[in-house]
Amino acid sequence: MSNPKYEALLKTVELGSLTKAAVALGYTQSGISHMLNALEKEWQLQLLIRDRSGIRLTSEGMRLLPHIRTVCNAERELEEETRRLHGLQSGLIRIGMFTSVAVHWLPSLIKTFHAEYPNIEFKLLHGDYDQIEDWVEEGQADCGFLRLPARSGLESRYLKQDRLLVILPEQHPLADCDSFPVERLAEEAFILLDEGTTNEITDLFELHRIHPKVRFSAKDDYAIISMVESGLGISILPELLLHRTPYRVVRKELSVPAYRKLGIVMKAGKLPSPALSRFLGHLQNGREGLI
Repeated sequence: MSNPKYEALLKTVELGSLTKAAVALGYTQSGISHMLNALEKEWQLQLLIRDRSGIRLTSEGMRLLPHIRTVCNAERELEEETRRLHGLQSGLIRIGMFTSVAVHWLPSLIKTFHAEYPNIEFKLLHGDYDQIEDWVEEGQADCGFLRLPARSGLESRYLKQDRLLVILPEQHPLADCDSFPVERLAEEAFILLDEGTTNEITDLFELHRIHPKVRFSAKDDYAIISMVESGLGISILPELLLHRTPYRVVRKELSVPAYRKLGIVMKAGKLPSPALSRFLGHLQNGREGLI
């Protein structure tokens, strides 16, 4: 494991709390505080500002943080390489994922993978597309599920195509139509899924030169479905997300069908760990069974 003081600093910054960092790392709060104080004393620099609003980095801490993260990632890569040399079937896989993958893909994938490799552990990071790309680039995640194409500097593997569907309240005038006219998107009160600076829905609007009447936006997919059910507007969501939802909404394909391409990405040029290599093979072999 990397220097515990470095890990304590990274986790404290990530969670913004000494208490949460202590729980995550298995220390007491006083133990985390002692390590951070020792690190500041060792370097003769104040790294963190602690006040009523929480914990944040000083300017010196912000400059050092990328280097600390690099050291921790290098230490982990060293551990993975020793496992590779010994042929061990253990390790940790850190995966960035968004809601629909977290709910509908990962549980079954991890279950079947864990049956074969019970000693490989997972750490799941939930975020939007931009966050997942950042995590993979910075080494905080070993891989990430994303819509494709991903940004440059990331290696991607295509998995599946996912249809985009319009969801309507049951009492909507177009609830019985065969497909939802694309041009009507500009006329309806719209509830937008806020999933990073760009996503497949904003791309769809741009493609058809539509300026939606966005009434609400939310990061929580299921909050959006609930608002549509309540008659507050319509929305567009990926079909994967709409599996097994209890909400009373109507789903319609667009008059011009639209899709998103889903894949898994890694940092380009970086050799995957033995554990990750096994998981990627398991994913490729089982991708036809994905919803």
